[in-house]
Amino acid sequence: MPKNDAIDPELVRELANLVTETGLSEIEVEKGDLRIRVARRLEPVSVQVAAAPVPAAAPPAPQAAPSALAPAEPARSQPGSVPSPMVGTAYLRPSPEAKAFIDIGSKVAAGEKLLLIEAMKTFNEIVAPRAGTVTAIFVEDGQPVEFGEALLVIS
Repeated sequence: MPKNDAIDPELVRELANLVTETGLSEIEVEKGDLRIRVARRLEPVSVQVAAAPVPAAAPPAPQAAPSALAPAEPARSQPGSVPSPMVGTAYLRPSPEAKAFIDIGSKVAAGEKLLLIEAMKTFNEIVAPRAGTVTAIFVEDGQPVEFGEALLVIS
């Protein structure tokens, strides 16, 4: 690597501090052939669900299948979920007074615009990866989203 493209450790520290201070999960800077990406590992949040106590007089319940006892799957692992390809702000409509691109129950074609994600003052169109019906929308208009976060489900 040429000397003029050496990585500045102070720049990496500043980027790491910026990621921490702003709550971002990652940041990437590119100048010429030099590219620096700083990411922090986000720990998943654990939710424990306690079963209601069974009265002593009630007969024992039949043994449930193991999958029925497992906690609900996170939205991003649902079949048909559309993940966010980037960190940014999701917009469900092209302008505040306009109609939303999609609603629950909307039929969409592959390649049809679903929503916008604004990142670094650029609006990026998020399109349907496949045809189907929108069965769930997990984001609200103007909500910040993370990379990989489930935006909606197309069944």
